[in-house]
Amino acid sequence: MICKEDITNLKTDIDGKIGQKIIVKGSLGRSRTFEKEATIEKAYPNIFIVKYDENDRNVTYSYTDILTRTVEVQVFDGQEYSPLIPPAEEKKSHRRVD
Repeated sequence: MICKEDITNLKTDIDGKIGQKIIVKGSLGRSRTFEKEATIEKAYPNIFIVKYDENDRNVTYSYTDILTRTVEVQVFDGQEYSPLIPPAEEKKSHRRVD
């Protein structure tokens, strides 16, 4: 479940990364995916704007797109790319033994 605090924290993170290079990964449906380099341009209360390097096109994403993992964003820190939010932890099922 996504909390308002999660969105606020993510917005703060993205606000601090305006101008940084990122890689955006997502699904185009039917087992097709995309991966593009971009730059974070602006951040607003509900969305943020990235500019793709390959065609200078601006695209908007919502913070929930990242939190629901509709898109994945990796940020370049000067040496390597790292995920904006950590990968999801696999839930372990606990079997009850009677």
